[in-house]
Amino acid sequence: MAALMDTRILLRKIKDLRCLTPRRNRVKAKWAGSQPKYPATNLALQNFDATYSLQLGEQWPSVRVSMLCEPKYGALVNNFSTTEGVIADLQSQGCRDFVCQPVGVGALERLQAPGFPLHDNPSTLESVGVSQDVAPPRLRTNIKCFVFPGGDISRFKPSRPDLYGMLGYYLMDAASILPALALDVQEGHSVLDVCAAPGGKTLALLQTQAIRFLCVNDISVSRTYRLQRVLNSYVPKELLTEERMRITSFDGRKWGEIERDTFDRVLVDVPCTTDRHSVMEDENNIFKRARTKERQRLPQLQTELLLAGIEAVRPGGQVLYSTCSLSQLQNEYVVERAMHLAREEHGISLQVVDLRPITRLFKETFHFAPDPHLGQLVLPHLTANFGPIYMCKLQRLS
Repeated sequence: MAALMDTRILLRKIKDLRCLTPRRNRVKAKWAGSQPKYPATNLALQNFDATYSLQLGEQWPSVRVSMLCEPKYGALVNNFSTTEGVIADLQSQGCRDFVCQPVGVGALERLQAPGFPLHDNPSTLESVGVSQDVAPPRLRTNIKCFVFPGGDISRFKPSRPDLYGMLGYYLMDAASILPALALDVQEGHSVLDVCAAPGGKTLALLQTQAIRFLCVNDISVSRTYRLQRVLNSYVPKELLTEERMRITSFDGRKWGEIERDTFDRVLVDVPCTTDRHSVMEDENNIFKRARTKERQRLPQLQTELLLAGIEAVRPGGQVLYSTCSLSQLQNEYVVERAMHLAREEHGISLQVVDLRPITRLFKETFHFAPDPHLGQLVLPHLTANFGPIYMCKLQRLS
């Protein structure tokens, strides 16, 4: 018994590497220098508890729990790869394509029909500039995104390359597909993605196979390199030529000065507090104390980016603004401020396009906030743990 105790003591000492280090060289780890007193995730959660409990009311506890749980993903099928085997494999796992399968063909036709009713209560939306004259969004049904059924928390397997080296699908938050669908890209359109990295929404836009010219931009050079790697893994080289696509690292706030009145569609997916990441990961967390000023400047940055996108779109074109935040300060208020500045400082008139036809179509897949003031918001929910994603679509008047 004594021998056994001696062996345990010896093993415990061997595990403690300090016993192998000379006493004069031993340094006691200082907790204050290695661990923050207030982790960024805790600061983010405290901020959200104070803010979103007032904004969302009774829904906040459910949203809070969902954001602290593992998120669900969708598999965006790559139409540039050999898709038959990929789709069959996803279906064999119990996945479904939420873009086409939630409703029958009749419902899709109603969504695409010119006479589809845009608004249930027009008077409440006219006050913020929503027009019934704007045609409802039409779906590009060649965008395919597979998800597991509600409540199923299974994970997707990593995608494998086909014979030509193209990966079969791209894993992303399935709610991030909605801005690409709502943008309503049509054949021959020129499209600008102002803040494109890491590339999921750009890849979704390319799946429409309708874009004549695509300009993708991100101010961060490192993120732009990551975007290029994504595109090289999913898109054939002949579609990445200068005649079809341009990849840049400009300051998106200056785009109105670079190319004004140019694009048919503009996607403005702005930097934000990335709420789910902020409560889950300390790395690159915008709630770190050193990034306080950067976080406080976000609404101003977002307004300038949206205003640049409005200037870049041609008269009659459309702009879609999106974030992955629940914050009204970064969502509705930014849209209202940008519309005001566009009208007062640039003489540009805008109308808000109602996106409720899309929310009605996908209500079985996503949990949408009821009766938002402006735009649409996907709320995380335990049975459909996607988002948060906010989107609002603007039409520039001639």
